[in-house]
Amino acid sequence: MRLVNWLLLLVPVAVASEYLHGPVFLTFTAAALGVIPLAAIMGEATEHLAVHTGPRLGGFLNATLGNAAELIITFFAIRAGLLELVKASITGSILGNLLLVMGCSILVGGLRHGQQKFNRVRAGLDATMLILAIIALGVPSLFSHAIELVNHDSVEYLSLGVAVAMMLIYGLGLLYSFTSISQPEHSEPPGETSWSVRKSVLVLLAATAFIAWLSEVLVGAVEPVLEHLGWTEFFLGIVVIPLVGNVAEHLTAVTVAAKNRMDMSLEISVGSSLQVALFVAPVLVFVSLLMGNPLTLVFNQFELIALAAAAFISALVALDGQSNWMEGAQLLVVYVILAMAFFFLPA
Repeated sequence: MRLVNWLLLLVPVAVASEYLHGPVFLTFTAAALGVIPLAAIMGEATEHLAVHTGPRLGGFLNATLGNAAELIITFFAIRAGLLELVKASITGSILGNLLLVMGCSILVGGLRHGQQKFNRVRAGLDATMLILAIIALGVPSLFSHAIELVNHDSVEYLSLGVAVAMMLIYGLGLLYSFTSISQPEHSEPPGETSWSVRKSVLVLLAATAFIAWLSEVLVGAVEPVLEHLGWTEFFLGIVVIPLVGNVAEHLTAVTVAAKNRMDMSLEISVGSSLQVALFVAPVLVFVSLLMGNPLTLVFNQFELIALAAAAFISALVALDGQSNWMEGAQLLVVYVILAMAFFFLPA
């Protein structure tokens, strides 16, 4: 851990390079490496907080704080009018959490502990919510072409209505989760911690703030770097932005899975996907309206196919309440295949 903390020295390097207009490759590299120790600190604080709150609330808090960086990234993208980039990052965040993060967590946890068990009732509810989220994101996309022939504004009204419905079901899902689902008998013991709740929360907030700051710097340097490399903006939104914006929760989910805390690991990976689909995306619809760059929930056919495939296979993996390393490898293979497809997709 101490060796990783040396990378904190790159945080001021990234900030200085950004504001002094240094080499863009230096800014990009320093910001990317600077996020790593901050993510480790955030993961440690989350584990201490989970001892006080339990894995369910701890995972929810980590998913929420982990998405803060991406919210800030998309905020600046909306202000710049990069709406397609924003929608691609929404898709990429859901895919990354369901396939990459969940896959890595199950693979690492399975290799270390063999077959792992988790709350089957909770997994079933999340699987249903995932399918609902894909339906909610797909309806405006599938109906928009016919609606737009009559009235373009109706597409925007449809997106706003769907956004309200999505936030409502997300809130009801949280209420049901915290009040009606009991912890499984095989749930891991709470453990001990020398950190108070206040200290854990303060460290979480501070780490999240710095991660959000570095993520903004990083994304500002990513676009010119990728332009030099010849990559597309779509690939940037699908793969790169979600990876750099969600490093904290990615690392934490894998870490807790390695400690055989699969309930919390899935709360982070699957919970974050649901939060992005049912809360972050609808919030961005209203934020974009206030900023004068209306964002509609109209995704292209490639994004819808990828989202449906990710939700389907992750639901199959989670429904039985247990996992092994082979299932993690399967999720990772699907992610790699989709990433390659989006890489070769022309602009």
